[in-house]
Amino acid sequence: MSAALKLDSPTDPRDRGGPAQPLLIVENLKKYFPVRGGVLNRQVATVQAVDDVSFLVHKGETLGIVGESGCGKSTTARLLMRLMEPDAGSVVFDGDPVGDKRGISVSEMRRQMQMVFQDSYSSLNPRMTMAESIAYAPRMHGVGRKEAFERAERLLSRVGLNPALHARRYPHEMSGGQRQRVNIARALALEPRMVILDEAVAALDKSVEAQVLNLLTDLKHSLNLTYLFISHDLNVVEYMSDRVMVMYLGRVVETGPVESIYRHPRHPYTRALFASKPTLDPDRRTQEMPLTGDPPNPINPPSGCRFRTRCAFAQAICAEKPPLLAEPLAIPLAGAPEPSHLVACHLPEAQAAGASAHA
Repeated sequence: MSAALKLDSPTDPRDRGGPAQPLLIVENLKKYFPVRGGVLNRQVATVQAVDDVSFLVHKGETLGIVGESGCGKSTTARLLMRLMEPDAGSVVFDGDPVGDKRGISVSEMRRQMQMVFQDSYSSLNPRMTMAESIAYAPRMHGVGRKEAFERAERLLSRVGLNPALHARRYPHEMSGGQRQRVNIARALALEPRMVILDEAVAALDKSVEAQVLNLLTDLKHSLNLTYLFISHDLNVVEYMSDRVMVMYLGRVVETGPVESIYRHPRHPYTRALFASKPTLDPDRRTQEMPLTGDPPNPINPPSGCRFRTRCAFAQAICAEKPPLLAEPLAIPLAGAPEPSHLVACHLPEAQAAGASAHA
């Protein structure tokens, strides 16, 4: 990337693996949190926050991750950034294993993969001005003070802020939308190739949210970025994403192109998520609850398929073994899913047929 933060050509000089090589490959990622109790504060149980999660992100695309609170979306993001150490699994960045002597170090990976958090205020140091916050990472990586602050001012302009007005302000002097623009600028300060957006617009009102989403779209195309976009807002995910990954209780239950997932969801949990979307159409009121039953305890999740206790189509096999992500068999439905549409379900055809008959 040039000093003006714009690529001179569509090909990034750091692209060692070629355009067909996925930028990020995650295999069997796992994170359990211990639960301690008793007089001796011993471990008595574990919370299975992320359990055997695998996915990949192609160069230049946006992968959206959706799911209800507690499904493991944010924990997955923090594991990728190594803000917490995974219990198992591997991460490969552009063909290089992260943290392996044959690959790249965690520090080098962080230079090329940055993160924007949900809380725009707590993400910033209250004792630093906006320019200081943006310039901090480049200075820590050997960039001179003058050049780092010049880069900070360019980035402030790039995200729609006036350096003359905002560079010397502190976080409490900025609105939520302005602070999040600063966080985006700070994430771009090291000229990364990938940005993880963890509920980056969840705390913003709708008018500001639309502005930030348009900004992110513009930055993606002008800087040749790749996004991992985490959100609970299904409409925002549909607008931003090229592919979608649905998580439930620490596992991936469905993944595929956004058009295929939204038009022909296969997993009953995905269909329940879409059915729970509020509508402004008075003729399309929700007549029944999309889901029944309480969510399982992540300390003691159900055997086999973790969704089976809330699934109307569950059978004996669902309790015996967990389903693997696989392509559904061909079924007589108009607009059948694309080959890259994968679902972790033992009986996706029967459930799809039941959903069509119910509709």
